[in-house]
Amino acid sequence: MYEHILIPTDGSDLAEKAVVQGFELARKLGARVTLISVIQPLRPPGGESVQLRGTLEEYEREQRRQTESWLAQAGQRASASGLTCDVVAVNAMSPAEAIIDTARERGCDLVAIASHGRSGLSAVFLGSVTQKVLAGTDLPVLVYR
Repeated sequence: MYEHILIPTDGSDLAEKAVVQGFELARKLGARVTLISVIQPLRPPGGESVQLRGTLEEYEREQRRQTESWLAQAGQRASASGLTCDVVAVNAMSPAEAIIDTARERGCDLVAIASHGRSGLSAVFLGSVTQKVLAGTDLPVLVYR
């Protein structure tokens, strides 16, 4: 049925649940997994000073370190449970676009993603990566809550 599952994670507890459930689904299907985490750079409005540039660079280094740590831990768990698993960290302004592009580039046939289940004004103001992935891809998307 599904042979290659893309599982996005941001290291949150909810995303971790989707990773665990995605791994279980992959095991049952005999599918391989690609884990992705998107590092969204901060872009301040207006110009940036030398001091601000240093702060932004430090933020991005810390984000990359944290992301690589999440991915490495999850990748080790996948391997320990017998799954074939690749990990990808991507810098992108739009996490949804990065997820969709990675799924296409890597030949994934399912995206298994967590959703906070926001609705109403909070969904409008906060946006939803999951909703944008659903709207932006023709691949099947499994949403975990």
